[in-house]
Amino acid sequence: MKIWGYWATLGWSILAFLAGQFVGFGALLWVRRGDWDSLLLTSFDGVLVTIFIVLSNPITIGVLAIAARLARANLTEYFALKWPSPRDLGLGVASLVGLIAAGDALLYFTGRDLVTSFQLQSYTTAAAAGWLPAMLAGAMIVAPAGEETMFRGFLFRGWVRSPRSAWPAIVVISMLWAMLHIQYDWTGMLQIFVIGLFLGWMRWRSGSLALTFLLHALFNLEGTLETFAVIHFAK
Repeated sequence: MKIWGYWATLGWSILAFLAGQFVGFGALLWVRRGDWDSLLLTSFDGVLVTIFIVLSNPITIGVLAIAARLARANLTEYFALKWPSPRDLGLGVASLVGLIAAGDALLYFTGRDLVTSFQLQSYTTAAAAGWLPAMLAGAMIVAPAGEETMFRGFLFRGWVRSPRSAWPAIVVISMLWAMLHIQYDWTGMLQIFVIGLFLGWMRWRSGSLALTFLLHALFNLEGTLETFAVIHFAK
């Protein structure tokens, strides 16, 4: 199977990301035509967040799929679209639970909020507009699919070429993934970076992008449940 080189992999990833951003932001500008200033004032609006996620991620996936096809590669093999072993699945879920528990405990004992303002605002505004089911689907299915395809799929395939290059590549990929989440403060981005290291390790160990997608979706589900609990039960 032909694999794009290091710089070509980065170039295709940047192109895919920019294409998704162009379509996503273009849709938001069209939705708020005549009132573009409101985009800056309501950047965490759940409806806008949902529209952006649902439109941008499929574009990103499509560009990366085209890149793999141009390399005359089988998409299933290039993106490691196979089901993980029961052992890797169990290890991944158990490790994710432990990481989430450790992260929440650290936030709690350092006096930081478990749920960010981005999560609270996007959830409440989506619910008020009747868009909560769509936002949840976007957050737990569409966004993990797009991000895993790029970071643990395309970038991982292009940059992890031997056991020796695995961890340096995983670290860089995790940094890039964390930098993508500008809606969070530095503690949130640090948590994303740590989860990225974990997902990279699971991708390397299992050889399965399906596993990292599932773990990513579960991570986002846990964040959604925490947001629900804070909004509806916190005093």
